[in-house]
Amino acid sequence: MSQREQWSSKIGFILAAAGSAIGLGAIWKFPYIAGQNGGGAFFLIFILFTLLLGLPLLLAEFSIGRTAESNAVDSYRKIAPGTRWHWVGILGMVTSFILLSFYSVIGGWIVVYLFKAITGQLNNLSSDQYAEVFGATISNPVTSVFVQFLFILMTIIVVAKGVQKGIELASKIMMPALFILFILLVVRAVTLDNAMAGITFLLQPDFSKVTSQTILEAMGQSFFTLSVGVSVMVTYSSYLPKTQSLPRSAISIVAMNIFIVLLAGLAIFPAVFAFDLEPGAGPVLLFNVLPTVFSQLPFGMLFFIAFLVLFLFAALTSAFSMLEIIVSVISKGEPEKRKKWSWIIGLSIFIFGIPSALSFGILGDITLFDKTIFDLADFAVSNVLLPIGSLLIALFVPMKMKKTALYEELKQGSGLKRGLFETWFFLIRFVAPLLIVIVMLDVLGLF
Repeated sequence: MSQREQWSSKIGFILAAAGSAIGLGAIWKFPYIAGQNGGGAFFLIFILFTLLLGLPLLLAEFSIGRTAESNAVDSYRKIAPGTRWHWVGILGMVTSFILLSFYSVIGGWIVVYLFKAITGQLNNLSSDQYAEVFGATISNPVTSVFVQFLFILMTIIVVAKGVQKGIELASKIMMPALFILFILLVVRAVTLDNAMAGITFLLQPDFSKVTSQTILEAMGQSFFTLSVGVSVMVTYSSYLPKTQSLPRSAISIVAMNIFIVLLAGLAIFPAVFAFDLEPGAGPVLLFNVLPTVFSQLPFGMLFFIAFLVLFLFAALTSAFSMLEIIVSVISKGEPEKRKKWSWIIGLSIFIFGIPSALSFGILGDITLFDKTIFDLADFAVSNVLLPIGSLLIALFVPMKMKKTALYEELKQGSGLKRGLFETWFFLIRFVAPLLIVIVMLDVLGLF
């Protein structure tokens, strides 16, 4: 069997993992979910969940992946042979499949907006006109499906090239550039008239708007933006050499994630209030607000085109991880099989996601549980499958991995102090499962 690939550098792994985490979860989804749930209070609860649940779970997935040095299914088999725990990895594959099927729809929106910006179709429009353009674009069935396919196609091509030459290389180039341009965008947004109202909305908690749904959404968002609960990070950490520090890598990724979420909020909400838009507008928020902001800048459309290019790559780095977890399991880490399975699985995801792409047009009237096909897939992943996967991972680590072996694994390359390890172990063994169960029971009306 061919030797398994590894990341070529620590920064390559961190940027790839951060790219998986940041993507559309932080940039696209967080602003509108926060807008629908009161802003500042949601942001604070999200940070608490990220630190108390996301970080421990991220480190748990890291410890599973690097201990087993295998794919998301075989890792559980190696650590707990003769049991059914490998179904956690299978659940992760299913979740990633569904997630990428509707995630690629938004990725397609970025593609078509990039085309419209380059061809001058977005020049000199009002905020209302931007909203009209977006509505007409996503309701067009041919356009929606075609650009979804283009996004999946780009994902397939990179994953088929492998870990170093595909995923890592793309992440190293595009993630730093995204940070730089995002900071420039924030600087412009916070200097708009009435921008302070948006900053206050994001940073000043109003707990009167907090409901059980707010808490569930915040927990789901912390899972979504860190890519935990689907064993993606089990897969990524399996390519990691023993010399690298798992705790430092996890903290770096969480810090980058919170920072980019803050930047997303500071880029969006000041502009929302400056142009008297609705912060709870939903998934279209980003595509209506950003063009309006860029239109206020000198050479604004050039900035917008550059941002869309980088936004596209941020979305793609997340998509890589979703496809990679499935490809790595089926190809068994053999490079000669990777290309074939990348195409087969990627095209299957595209076909499965077509109804989600059409949910804003000809299939818009088809609902289940009062949700469109797109919204149902989003809800199922963020509020059901990710919490279940995270709960199972939180149970697996203390139940099936020896505590002494865990400490030795996490200490490699980091010199982790025993006290910090005990804190993490307490969080993953008791706090994480309890919080996940409480919130899930509450949403089901059983608590």
